[in-house]
Amino acid sequence: MGADMEAGTLVEWLVKPGDEVSRGDIVAVVETQKGAIEIECFEAGKVSELMAQVGQTVPVGEPLAQIGDAEEPSLTTPEPSPEPAARPEKVAAKTPPKPAVAAPAMSGLRASPAARRAAQDAGLDLSGVTGSGPDGAIVLDDVLAAAKAPASSPKPGGAMSEMRKAVAAAMSRSKREIPHFSVTHTIDTQGVSEWLATQNEGRSPADRVLLGAVFVKAAAIAARSVKALNGHYEDDAFLPSDEVNTGVAIALRGGGLVAPALLQTDQMTLAEVMQGMRDLVSRARAGRLKGSEMTRGTLTISSLGESGAEKMTGVIFPPQVALLTVGAPQIRPWVVDQKVVPREVTRFVLSADHRVCDGRQASKFLTILADKLSKPEEL
Repeated sequence: MGADMEAGTLVEWLVKPGDEVSRGDIVAVVETQKGAIEIECFEAGKVSELMAQVGQTVPVGEPLAQIGDAEEPSLTTPEPSPEPAARPEKVAAKTPPKPAVAAPAMSGLRASPAARRAAQDAGLDLSGVTGSGPDGAIVLDDVLAAAKAPASSPKPGGAMSEMRKAVAAAMSRSKREIPHFSVTHTIDTQGVSEWLATQNEGRSPADRVLLGAVFVKAAAIAARSVKALNGHYEDDAFLPSDEVNTGVAIALRGGGLVAPALLQTDQMTLAEVMQGMRDLVSRARAGRLKGSEMTRGTLTISSLGESGAEKMTGVIFPPQVALLTVGAPQIRPWVVDQKVVPREVTRFVLSADHRVCDGRQASKFLTILADKLSKPEEL
């Protein structure tokens, strides 16, 4: 779910033992530092066992569920136990030991199943509830009493503080491990804006194509042509991608940033790119992104919007090897047909990984981008 993610908390199961699942089905929701992520299934078959419980923190790489088993699946989902559930021996034999990861308060506390369900329904953190049961275990009455008590002041920062920590960790790793270099190109975008204004005439706001969608589509085509900038760097090797999945940096309300991917962007029409971007923004701010959207990006684009600063140099999202930043369009003196005239221009900055490419490939990418933007009707 992210370059520095170590664990996630299971917050919801969307399947139960005995259900048939197909590749791509959403089976669970996991809470991360960047919000709730929908977990997709990558196999087809029958769910035979749910191995993780709601409220449990699961390290990256640990199994959540079993699909396909010689044994008959149980007919009910597992009930949370006051004691942490022991891992099945058959899984422990297959899974190498992993570094310890601190569990959240809910998964490590002694609490009855009824108390856990009531706390989940009330949105109550069990770490703040005093137990009156045997050995201090939390029982239903404790949760009901805590739910009626006046709410305590939230911790400073809260979820946004965790978001900032996640962003800082990923960007620190990126700057530490990736030898960045950047190339800047100022492109005349007057023609693009005029063409878009004509195309959007008579359309409702929901059907209009924004300038950002044109930039994303043009960048996807450039990435398809310059394969050295499209892929992942993992295990000391560059793995070019056959797909162009453009990550779109989205600012969340109240602060924070995520960059889910628009899959196979180069194969989309402009209208489909615009629709896909609107969908990503809506779901990102609602906390309902899919796991594949957070991991399959091959090149990220970050835009300052249609007003504001004219230039920004970005930090690459590992394991990707390039990031394109787009400044706000500006009116500047520009030479057209040997005359200086006012034109709308936009500055593009490509940050790239020197381990896999150099200035020549970066320059080629920006040249192709400029060419595509000069002919928006062909996008």
